Amino acid sequence: MLDTRLNHVVAVARAGSFTAAAGVVGVTQSAITRSIADIERQIGYSIFVRTPRGAILTEQGRDFAERAQKLIEDTQDLLQRPQGNEDAYAGVLRIGVCPASMEFRLMDPLAQLLRKHPSVRLDVSGSTFERVVQQLRNGAIDVALGFDAAFADWPDLRRHPVTFETDSAALFVRRGHPLLDVRRPTLKTLANFDFVSPSDSRPYGAVIRALYEDCGIDWRKRIHVVDFFPIVKKIVATTDAVGIIMAGVADRSASFRSQFAVLDGFDFLSTPSPMCCAVRARWEARPAARAFIALMQGDARRKSA
Repeated sequence: MLDTRLNHVVAVARAGSFTAAAGVVGVTQSAITRSIADIERQIGYSIFVRTPRGAILTEQGRDFAERAQKLIEDTQDLLQRPQGNEDAYAGVLRIGVCPASMEFRLMDPLAQLLRKHPSVRLDVSGSTFERVVQQLRNGAIDVALGFDAAFADWPDLRRHPVTFETDSAALFVRRGHPLLDVRRPTLKTLANFDFVSPSDSRPYGAVIRALYEDCGIDWRKRIHVVDFFPIVKKIVATTDAVGIIMAGVADRSASFRSQFAVLDGFDFLSTPSPMCCAVRARWEARPAARAFIALMQGDARRKSA
């Protein structure tokens, strides 16, 4: 029922080359090549970058391939012959987490979900908010966990509050950083240095961009967007960049305090940011997604009590 070219796109994305994809699909390589070229002409952008070692998805191509794969899987589910005792929870539940450092929040709820509904299969991925919201809006994931303030900008998404007891954010730098020698650093002083932000969106991205804009500095030249904390620490440890950490983590880690120092006197990121689970407003969430959201909300209530 679907355009067969979508199968070819997904096959190349999975196999990493036109030749390998042709073997999977059962057609010639030239047929795959013509199919991909034809669909790229139709949509007006390249899905793959052709290299001697294979095919690499472009940024737009990655979104296209993910949506194509979801369409194919949804079509297969739709056409599957129903069984009298069919489990409504069976199948893959795709969850996106942004920032990825919040994945630990899923541990207990997912364990409970699998105990109650063992037929659920999980596909959990962490990324930046920008990436996760794209996946959610185009149907590549079923539900997303992230900061409520970031999802609030998208009216086509429905948000379900998850009231975790969250730490406030703090700024940190390496030991020996020039800022530590400044007696009373200001926001203008802070704007002299690069930032490592876990997201380009709210609640962090907009505030950090404003910091540079208020000083007449092009923020595009000063902000790294990195969510994987080991990389954040490495950048901060080896440069004069300023990083963001949850205040409680910084207080509890002796290893962190031996290498880094928290900057006092900057409270523009200090307000804890509420979390939510987001789904597409236009479609009713699947039973597994609804069960996951309920467990996330219940786990948050228990830990906040």
